[in-house]
Amino acid sequence: MLVPEKKECERDIDLTLTVAVLSVLAFHINSQLLPGGFVGVDIFFVISGYLISVHIMGEIRNGSFSIAEFYRRRIKRIAPATFVVPGVTLAFPHSDGHV
Repeated sequence: MLVPEKKECERDIDLTLTVAVLSVLAFHINSQLLPGGFVGVDIFFVISGYLISVHIMGEIRNGSFSIAEFYRRRIKRIAPATFVVPGVTLAFPHSDGHV
C-alpha cells in the first residue's frame, strides 16, 4: 500500500479545512445559500482534533511532551482572536432591526 507524501496530506487537509470554513461563512451570509453549511464547524473540529492528537503523539514518542507547554502554545495561538473578534464585533455591530 502506498502512503501519500506528507506534503500531499497537508494539502488535502488544508483544502478540507478551507471548504469547511467557506461553508460556514456561506451559511452565515445567507442560510438559504448553503442550508447545511454549519456542518463545516464539525468538520473543522474533527480535523483540528486529529492534527493536535498527531502532534501530541509525536511529542510523546520523542519524550518531549509537556502538558504545560501544550497549553502555552494553545493560549499563544488562541489569545489574539480572543481580543480581535469582540473588538471587530463591537466596531461593526449588525443591526437587522430586532432588539
